[in-house]
Amino acid sequence: MSVSIGINHVCKKFGDNVIIPDLSVDIKNEEFFTLLGPSGCGKTTLLRMIAGFNSIEAGEISFGDQVINHQPTYDRNIGMVFQSYAIFPHLNVRRNVEYGLRIRKTPKAEMDRRVDEMLQLVKIDEYQDRLPERLSGGQQQRVALARAIVIHPQVLLMDEPLSNLDAKLRVEMRTVIRDIQKKVGITTVYVTHDQEEALAISDRIAVMNHGVIQQVGTPHDIYARPANVFVSTFIGHSNLFYATVLCEGGSKAIRFANGYTCVMNNLKDEVKNGQKVVVAIRPEEFAVESEGLTCKVISRTFLGRYTNYFLDFAEGMCVPDQPSIEFSQDLGHAEKLFDAGDTLVLKPNPAKLNVFTEDMEHSLIKG
Repeated sequence: MSVSIGINHVCKKFGDNVIIPDLSVDIKNEEFFTLLGPSGCGKTTLLRMIAGFNSIEAGEISFGDQVINHQPTYDRNIGMVFQSYAIFPHLNVRRNVEYGLRIRKTPKAEMDRRVDEMLQLVKIDEYQDRLPERLSGGQQQRVALARAIVIHPQVLLMDEPLSNLDAKLRVEMRTVIRDIQKKVGITTVYVTHDQEEALAISDRIAVMNHGVIQQVGTPHDIYARPANVFVSTFIGHSNLFYATVLCEGGSKAIRFANGYTCVMNNLKDEVKNGQKVVVAIRPEEFAVESEGLTCKVISRTFLGRYTNYFLDFAEGMCVPDQPSIEFSQDLGHAEKLFDAGDTLVLKPNPAKLNVFTEDMEHSLIKG
């Protein structure tokens, strides 16, 4: 039923404004693939190109071996779930779900069977006679999802489907969407600007900025080994420090501005002695030790399992204009809490450090 999607050197312009200059990516059959990035990065534009809502100025989009550039939307065999749900307010749940099958003139017996299966799959069969106004936001989203899948599309496209829900319901519904997608086994392209959402549900993520894919990878790979500083700071939080590469006697290390040195066993071979770099350190990758990077606590925030500390380092240690410099303390292993004004010495975990070129565009970590 589902297919792979090939996107090869596509370009999208609105007048003289280039939204997507030259983008290529392959999406695997039955994969849950997420387009992630800030507002205006081109992710929804790309989704609409796949759907056929936007034209393609250059390049090709294919479903399997079939190029679909000039194929109208109604011939692409896609299911679409919108941010606004877009379910019909005057039709009850069952009539909403069966709408696409009626348009396709599906025989009644088959239509009833498929609708019954889908209502049970998304767990809204007990509400099938209700109008949308009598449903919660999460229930309406389930109706929209059922309506999109019941037609047996080759591809499911989802555009910020959870953004209108409250935080608790978003967590619940992302699990629902992930579980249903795996049970149905349908190639899914999902658009969101929510990093946590993308990490939780995706097989792979494409991080976009200014119409360009910065990195494609599994959630773990993108979080643990970002390709550049943009990805490192957009996916979760990273603290950015200035450092210099040391190459001595066949070994490599990085030296921070305060003189603290970390031996690094995974720097690329092309790094040079004295090369200036930027080091990204996640808040959870610090440990309080007797040697390391000295800082002062500005304030702290209690976050349940963690306490987050906002820090101040000596001038010249950190890349300027960062929103905050943070250390996350796991309260399950904490011996003491620290107060504003306390001095800490934080030792970074060398195995988890990410090292980038001075212009912050490229990773210097092997692999």
